[in-house]
Amino acid sequence: MSDTPTLILASRSGVRAMLLENAGVHFRVEVSPIDEDEAKQGFEGDGDALATHLAQLKSESVSAEAGKQFVIGADQVLTCEGRLYDKPRHLKEARANLCSFRGCTHTLHSAVTVARGGKMEWSHVAQAHLTMRDFSDEFVDHYLRRVGEKVLKSVGCYQLEGPGVQLFERIEGDYFTILGLPLTPLFEYLRKQGALET
Repeated sequence: MSDTPTLILASRSGVRAMLLENAGVHFRVEVSPIDEDEAKQGFEGDGDALATHLAQLKSESVSAEAGKQFVIGADQVLTCEGRLYDKPRHLKEARANLCSFRGCTHTLHSAVTVARGGKMEWSHVAQAHLTMRDFSDEFVDHYLRRVGEKVLKSVGCYQLEGPGVQLFERIEGDYFTILGLPLTPLFEYLRKQGALET
């Protein structure tokens, strides 16, 4: 498939890159220059809309200089009881967020977009619903000591593939959606476009 356009991942996320690599997809990474904090300011909409908006900005900004190459943008937003959460800036904020999530169900909104020539051609958004158990303050402190600043890389302050799984009593949703890149619909679209082998 030498005539297949190159795939570009417009994300600095090591997890998203790992997912594509593990799936045997050939791509390169080009980090989008957009300022996410600025893009979120004044945004009116729900978690699905915000995640799609951010993913679109990423893919379109990189694809503007990438010709007909397929540029993948992705973003994930967390909502809990009507509030939007960002990645914690420090461990104190991570602790406060975890205490807000305990005993509650939060939603991860994971959006993926594909753009070419500066325009989004496709998008998909999926949700996962995760219920944290009503753990003790002591458990939170033990968890944060064990995991450390890794929690700052995740909007939910956890990685399910590690000790973070112990925070939960119920998980509903696709594994790839939880990790921030809904692979199955993305691959289906790319195959239809001839960008992946059929």
